[in-house]
Amino acid sequence: MTGPRVLVVEHDRDCPPALVGDWLVEAGCTLEVLRPHAGDVLPDAVAADALLVLGGPMGARDDAEHAWLAPTRELVRAAVRDGVPTLGICLGHQLLAVALGGEIAVNRHGQQLGLLEVGWTAEAADDPLLGELAAGARRGVHWNNDVVTALPAGAVALAHAPDGTVQAARHAAAAWGVQLHPEVTAEVLGPWAEDDRGSHEARGIDQARLLEDVDRARPELDAAWRPLARRFAELAERSAGGSR
Repeated sequence: MTGPRVLVVEHDRDCPPALVGDWLVEAGCTLEVLRPHAGDVLPDAVAADALLVLGGPMGARDDAEHAWLAPTRELVRAAVRDGVPTLGICLGHQLLAVALGGEIAVNRHGQQLGLLEVGWTAEAADDPLLGELAAGARRGVHWNNDVVTALPAGAVALAHAPDGTVQAARHAAAAWGVQLHPEVTAEVLGPWAEDDRGSHEARGIDQARLLEDVDRARPELDAAWRPLARRFAELAERSAGGSR
């Protein structure tokens, strides 16, 4: 028998599944990557064992410029309705929140960048996806302007960033979002840094140092976030077993 199938929604070619994709394959998953930014059409429901929604440079409500965002929110709602394990990363986390009735906005504290501590809440300790990770201190890579400002009804905050904004959440019984980027390497971040170069230079942000810090922390970050992919693969496997 083959391992669980994970449907992946990629919003931008510079925001691939990267390490999380590698770790899921390592854990026995098969990935089906849909790239609506390149013309792929999203289905009405998830015909797979799990759903992974990646990040991107657009906002979760930028439907006029990115026509696939509304179908992505519909797909998320279908996954939640059907109990399909779902994980959203950065934009994916924000799309989950909006799709289920939450709110997002530009972070009033400013752009989150580089390595930040994960501030686990008490509720994270027994979470089906993040409970194992919440047992220890971890840092994660952040590169975002928008944040979730109000969680959907019934959602649970699992971590807060140093500025107090939602860093991880269980949006529904089998749907999670993380504002941080467990998938990225310094190489993946390179084009993001280039896009922000002008604004960062104006603000005196040392991009080279940020990327160097991420690169230097690679062993720490791999050890910290590979378990997230492994646990998500286990939930996908359980989902696959229940559908057979």
